[in-house]
Amino acid sequence: MKLLLIILLTTFSFAGKINVAIAANVSYAIDDLKREFNKIHPKIQVDVTLAGTGKLVAQIKHHAPYQILLAANMAYPQALYSEGFTATTPRVYAQGSLVYLSRKERDFSKVKELLRSHEIRRIAVANPKTAPYGKATFEALRKSKLLKQINSKIVFAESISQTVTYALKATDIGFIAKSTLFAPQMRHLKEGKNWADVDPELYTPINQGAVMLKRGSKNQDVHAFYDFLFSKKAKKIFEKYGYTVPTTK
Repeated sequence: MKLLLIILLTTFSFAGKINVAIAANVSYAIDDLKREFNKIHPKIQVDVTLAGTGKLVAQIKHHAPYQILLAANMAYPQALYSEGFTATTPRVYAQGSLVYLSRKERDFSKVKELLRSHEIRRIAVANPKTAPYGKATFEALRKSKLLKQINSKIVFAESISQTVTYALKATDIGFIAKSTLFAPQMRHLKEGKNWADVDPELYTPINQGAVMLKRGSKNQDVHAFYDFLFSKKAKKIFEKYGYTVPTTK
C-alpha cells in the first residue's frame, strides 16, 4: 500500500509537464504563447529550451528529452522526419521577416543608395550556410542586384542573434529577423529611422517548421500544446511579434 502511494505521488508530481525545444528567434513570443495556452490548460507546465536550431537538433539526436521542436526553418525538422525522430510531418507555424537595422538613424527611403554609400562601411549578415535569415538576406541582395557592389562590406555572424549584436555594436547596419526587435534592449529603436522592412518580394518566405517528436507522441498534454501552436490565438501572438502566418492549414 505504501509503495502504491509513493508511485501515485511520483506520477502526480510529473503530470502535466512537457518539454519544448524552440529556435532562439522565437524567444520573445514564447512567454505570451505559454500564457495564452495556460488559460486553456492551466495544469500543463511548458518547459522551454531556447537555442539555435542546429544545436537543438543535435541534442535531439543524442536523446535530449524534448517532445516538440519549433525550428527556425523547415530543413532541420524535415531531416528529423526523414531519419525517423518525429511523430508528425513538419508543418509551418510561422514565417519570419527580414529587416534592416542600424543603431544610428538612417534614411531608409532609398535603401539601395544607402547600402552602396560610403556612410555604410560594414554590414552584418548571418552565415547563409547555417542560418535561414542569412540565406534570405543573400537572396534579397542578389535579386536587388546589390550583392557584387556591397560584398566587400559584409561581416558574417554565426547566428541571427549574433547578427543583432554586430548591428548594434560593431557594424553600420545589419539584416536581422524582425522578431528580434521585440527584445527589451531594442524598444528604443524607431521604425523608419533605425529599422525598416526588407521588401518581402526579394526573398522566399522564411518558413519556420514545427514537429512533434516521437518522445511526445503518447502524451495528451504534448498534443494539446502542439495543436495550440496552429490555433487562431497562437497566430495572433506570432503576428504580434513580427511574423506572418500562412492562411492555409
